[in-house]
Amino acid sequence: MDRLIPVLKDEDILPEYRNTPVGRLLEYHNLNRPHDVYARAQLLVGMCMDNRKHLNIPDNFSYIIRSGGANLRYSEFKVSFAISVGGVQHIALIGHNHCGMVNVASRRVEFVKGLVENAGWEEDKAEEHFMNYAPMFEIGNEIDFILGETRRLRSRYPKIQIAPMLYLVEDNKLYFIREN
Repeated sequence: MDRLIPVLKDEDILPEYRNTPVGRLLEYHNLNRPHDVYARAQLLVGMCMDNRKHLNIPDNFSYIIRSGGANLRYSEFKVSFAISVGGVQHIALIGHNHCGMVNVASRRVEFVKGLVENAGWEEDKAEEHFMNYAPMFEIGNEIDFILGETRRLRSRYPKIQIAPMLYLVEDNKLYFIREN
């Protein structure tokens, strides 16, 4: 966790993100800034679908794409839409600790059993489904994945500011991920 930069006061927001929608995201969520009123989205948040995370942000402030592990590889059209049609110039890419997409291969038995018992799948179809898709959604280490996805998105959208962050489920706070 020495790769995380806490944001406990305004001065902790990294200079390149101060007075930007990314900075305001941190002010709203971590620092309890009173909510402003927005007519349109100011940024795109890419974050995990995990149910333990909830952002404290105003209505209309952000587009949010929730995907396992904050993996936006298969949501790129939605990212492009938020940028091109929605006009956003900032992305907060937010992973979280204790993510289920880390070492997802180890959850094969649980996954297959769950589809059989909860969804009525045949075991062989559930197994095939897992084997076809698990490699696409495995993220490895949360921090390394977010940094890699940040680099990928920056190369794809060079004019967009992208901030790599981690949400700690223990304290419900957002942290910058140190990039160097």
